[in-house]
Amino acid sequence: MSEKQSTEDSTAVRSLILLLITFVLGTLCLQGFNLVFQQVGKDAGAPDQASLITALPSIVLGIVCFIYGSLGDFVSLRKLVTFGLCILFIGSVYGYVANTIMAPNIWNVIAARLLQTAGEQVAGSAYLVVATKYLKPSLKVIFFGIFTAGYQVSAAIGIFAAGLLSSIAWQYLFLIPAVTIIFLPILLKSLPTGGGNGEKVDWLGFVIFGLATALLTLFFSYTAWWLLAASAVCYLIFAVYISRARSPFITPDFFRNKRWLMGIGLILIFYFMNYCMSPIFNAIGRDVYKVSTTTVSLHVVWAFLVAAVLGTTSGAIVDRIGRKPAIIIAACLMILGFAGTALVVNSGLLALTLTACVYYAGVGLMYSPIVSTVLDTLPQDQSGRGVGMNDLVMNVTGSIGIAIIGGLMGKPSLEGFSIMGATGPAANYSNLLLIGAAVSLLGLVVYLVCKKTIYATTADQQ
Repeated sequence: MSEKQSTEDSTAVRSLILLLITFVLGTLCLQGFNLVFQQVGKDAGAPDQASLITALPSIVLGIVCFIYGSLGDFVSLRKLVTFGLCILFIGSVYGYVANTIMAPNIWNVIAARLLQTAGEQVAGSAYLVVATKYLKPSLKVIFFGIFTAGYQVSAAIGIFAAGLLSSIAWQYLFLIPAVTIIFLPILLKSLPTGGGNGEKVDWLGFVIFGLATALLTLFFSYTAWWLLAASAVCYLIFAVYISRARSPFITPDFFRNKRWLMGIGLILIFYFMNYCMSPIFNAIGRDVYKVSTTTVSLHVVWAFLVAAVLGTTSGAIVDRIGRKPAIIIAACLMILGFAGTALVVNSGLLALTLTACVYYAGVGLMYSPIVSTVLDTLPQDQSGRGVGMNDLVMNVTGSIGIAIIGGLMGKPSLEGFSIMGATGPAANYSNLLLIGAAVSLLGLVVYLVCKKTIYATTADQQ
């Protein structure tokens, strides 16, 4: 290894640690509000609007995750991170002060959560851009794995933090990520000096694409067909725009990359059911075993911890066996997790917890090899846009999946039959879990068919 490469790796790792802590604390806050939003809405005197506390920040998240990642190809990472941490701090302080000194107000809560979401996602996007651009391949997969582990750990801790603070004062949730502002001076010194190509940022292109994405996300939140039609029109306008603009932030050639299209297609399939296991598990606990969400969370948290362990070790696993076997093993674990949970739906919460752990083991292992595979289909000067597109697709496809499965969870249409022998609500949830297994199996089949093309010109031929 050259001295220059060693220095770049060392500098990047220091910044990655602080970016990960920032992302974890921001995600912890996000998960916490997702758990207690109904209580917050009640305390703010607007229970009917409580869902907006999670819905609107989710829309912002879907947009900014793409924009920030893409801006990593055009704008200095130091400028992006400075903006993000300042916005995160302002949102944290504003949310706490406005809802503590004054009476809780639903719009103050939403405004603060929008600022926090927009700020904390900078850390996640910058983390992935730094790992992609500035780390050698062996370190890259390790830090991709650590990133998904951090997400799973923050999700688990967020559930407990929200449960604890909901009995004291939920306003304290706002302050959890505020501490990250102290990282800013260190990050300004340790972030790589590169980043950005000096070209003028195509703000019009970002606005059109962001609006199209916002409308699409709103459609899956409210199922209003005019939103889908408006989103399609905006995407069409965007396609015409990038084909004629002088310097669009993303060119039509980006979407003609056959290897990238196959890779992003895998993310579409594998992450379609990404948000579904936990709510199905919760529904089984409520409708089949008649236990509270608190009791269910004490079981589900073990699955998140398993995902964190596999995420942390996924880099070492990929380094030993290669990305191809790692993706195959992860897909098989996801299939077995869904199918196993469908099989033991009437066998008790312990059995359900064990099979859920199998599924989340696959989730934890999958992220690092699949993301590095997709990003390797792009030249390095497009890696920021690749990171942004990966984040966008993961968020959107997961939202589509939970919208469809969530709609089926409340209907008895799948209760009349079950190849697993379940009846009533148990049959409904068993069949939904089998759909999850089928989707994961489809992802595995597509990967096996396409992997020769995906890896056609990469150095990794393991």
